[in-house]
Amino acid sequence: MNIHPVILCGGSGTRLWPLSRKAFPKQFIPLIGEKSLLQLTLERVATLVPAQALAAQEPAITCVAAEDHRFLVADVARQAGLKVRQILEPQAKNTAAAMALAALSVPPEALLLFCPADHHIPDADQFAAMVLAASAAAQAGQLVTFGVSPSYPSTAYGYIQKSQAASHGGFEVARFVEKPNASLAVELLTSGQYLWNAGIFLMKAQSLLDALAHHAPDILASCRAAMADAQQDALFTRPDAAVFANCRSQSIDYAVMEHARSVVVFPFAGIWSDVGSWNAVADLAPSLPEGNRSGGDTALAHHVKSAHTYIHAGGQRPVVALGTSHLLIIDTPDALLVADASHAEAVKEVVNKLEALDASQAVQHRRVARPWGWYDSIDNGPRHQVKRIMVKPGASLSLQMHHHRAEHWVVVSGTAEITNGSKVMVLTENQSTYIPLGEVHRLANPGKVPLEIIEVQSGSYLGEDDIVRFEDTYGRG
Repeated sequence: MNIHPVILCGGSGTRLWPLSRKAFPKQFIPLIGEKSLLQLTLERVATLVPAQALAAQEPAITCVAAEDHRFLVADVARQAGLKVRQILEPQAKNTAAAMALAALSVPPEALLLFCPADHHIPDADQFAAMVLAASAAAQAGQLVTFGVSPSYPSTAYGYIQKSQAASHGGFEVARFVEKPNASLAVELLTSGQYLWNAGIFLMKAQSLLDALAHHAPDILASCRAAMADAQQDALFTRPDAAVFANCRSQSIDYAVMEHARSVVVFPFAGIWSDVGSWNAVADLAPSLPEGNRSGGDTALAHHVKSAHTYIHAGGQRPVVALGTSHLLIIDTPDALLVADASHAEAVKEVVNKLEALDASQAVQHRRVARPWGWYDSIDNGPRHQVKRIMVKPGASLSLQMHHHRAEHWVVVSGTAEITNGSKVMVLTENQSTYIPLGEVHRLANPGKVPLEIIEVQSGSYLGEDDIVRFEDTYGRG
């Protein structure tokens, strides 16, 4: 029996703003030690894949992700030491469409394990045992979902009501319950019949396609047509964007699971969190005196006469909570959140307001990830901008030019190969060069260690869209 894991990498992560941004959602942030939730998820599901399948030329793990996140996913996969195929959604259309795309990309009898990219499940062995225990039911054609034994009356999770024992293990599902209010959550918990909905599924590809054909035929038809004209580029599969744009957006629970008769749930008694709020992040941190907790650069987080206060220090300055109680303080280089812990679920409303104001902090970090490395905008004014740029070993930026700005480059560390018009030069630490306005240029790192430079831009317009690319390794126009 071969299980093919499918990681659902969608989601904007707005509930963990300002650490999570739409261009860099929570699944890519190293929240647990030095690892991101996506990396931990990949490592967890890899234990269910035979070693020979992991080493095969065809990747044994699929990620369904946004086009804009493809290089972030690829970077995390490299960090996990895994080869991952990506299906790139032209638009976010929720889990029903994402799962349909994955099911259409594999043989009908393939056993698919669908996992969100941003959940925290520390016991990988217990997780694997749960999945294997449910495999017989999935092989028999049932749609398997997993529920977590609730430990408190949460209003942040949906619930699944268990019914009688199912023939291949687990329990038949009586009903799904949306996120309840506080009084209903207590009632569900005390009944002993309900599990938290973990959003993890195990089923044959054909079983899912049959269920979609019966309960959501329009979603299946759109996805089938989009995949029929999909473009294949190395490990990237791109469904037809124009066709996929017409697909209806709906979750798999609403589209299929709440209506299908062949749904069974298997309980999971281990630790699980969808890390869906700053309170959930705080719960992952060790408890300090007076119920305080710290994350990020904990050496810069200071509690003075405070209680039940969580500080996430961004690493650039001390963050001090003096005389506070039940607060969440999240510090980043370009945005600060101070919130009452009881309002943690409303952070996404803040993001909506910032978007309406066209604030860049709603979407991007000051440090922006690129396939070749990253850049950090450390200072700017009406006619200048200063960036710190890191280029990975062996990587290069596109061959490009700018119509409205000139640039000065100073090498801080590493070796830079610079194309400046017809000249190609190699610069090392403390050396610099000037790129005139309108000159064709490229920055590359031919070395074995990261290259860092300081770039000073000057000109009448400094936007990122003032780039004319002539050659690009990463397929950007």
